[in-house]
Amino acid sequence: MEALAAYGGLFAAAFLAATLLPAQSEALLAALLLGGQHPAWALVAVAGAGNVGGSLVNYGLGRGLERFSERRWFPVSAAALARAQHAYARHGRWVLLLSWLPVVGDPLTLVAGVMREKLWVFLLLVTLGKVGRYAALAAMLG
Repeated sequence: MEALAAYGGLFAAAFLAATLLPAQSEALLAALLLGGQHPAWALVAVAGAGNVGGSLVNYGLGRGLERFSERRWFPVSAAALARAQHAYARHGRWVLLLSWLPVVGDPLTLVAGVMREKLWVFLLLVTLGKVGRYAALAAMLG
């Protein structure tokens, strides 16, 4: 039961951390890694799955976002949306490898949805970036 709580909590923290909501998953992963009760590969896999799942939420929101851009309540100005689309188009899909970065990473996954990036490309690049970050953290903690 303790393992289920650890893995479930880690998945939830990683999922929330990947959405546009402010959350942190690295501290929990580090604590679980240092606790030594669970295999590092399993913790990295669970954190990665949760983080990629949260990014999929952003991607889905991005896919439906643009149809509301003319509404007064829309949280992003047309100019800001256009800048984000231009930056994504200029740098290309490879920028999704940076989806693990704080502050800019989560909006990148939303913009990928707005730009109608192919889902398989999105999943591949985001998974490489996000799981790579967790694997690097696990490697640093030994």
